[in-house]
Amino acid sequence: MPLGSNTKFYETPNHPYQGERISDEARLLDDYGLKNKEELWRAQSELRSYRREARKLLGRTQGDAEAAAREGEEFLARLKRIGVLDEEESLDDILSLDVTDVLERRLQTVVYRKGLANTPDQARQFITHGHITLNGARVGTPSTKVDMAVEDNLDYEERSPLADDLHPERAGGDQE
Repeated sequence: MPLGSNTKFYETPNHPYQGERISDEARLLDDYGLKNKEELWRAQSELRSYRREARKLLGRTQGDAEAAAREGEEFLARLKRIGVLDEEESLDDILSLDVTDVLERRLQTVVYRKGLANTPDQARQFITHGHITLNGARVGTPSTKVDMAVEDNLDYEERSPLADDLHPERAGGDQE
């Protein structure tokens, strides 16, 4: 077995019983249709890693400024490509990001926001059941990060019953 293959990709909260944090987590789980708190903690850990990288790059500008600037531009380009940052934002803006900025780029949320599903939970179901394609390829993982460039290439799978405009579960379909 490869070394580190059983490593978690998230950190749990330090204090397990904090009422305000628990209610905030429950609200986010409901708003984004997350299956459990582990998915939220993964997004929070991803955001922490973005902030850690930004702090590291900001600190390195005192040393080799040219190399740090190049790495910073690559890091910013990656975050702008996936849509976590806007085009005019800089390394300093990464430190003010919220977990919702990361959650908004999940496939599940993008499918819901694009109107392919009526609720975030329904978006999750459509994805896991293979009814959604991205660039013509079926995607079955709701947590997939969607690049801004391919966001418009989301659609129903052509062989799916949902591809029919009159399907009763289809978002925006007026049933009479």
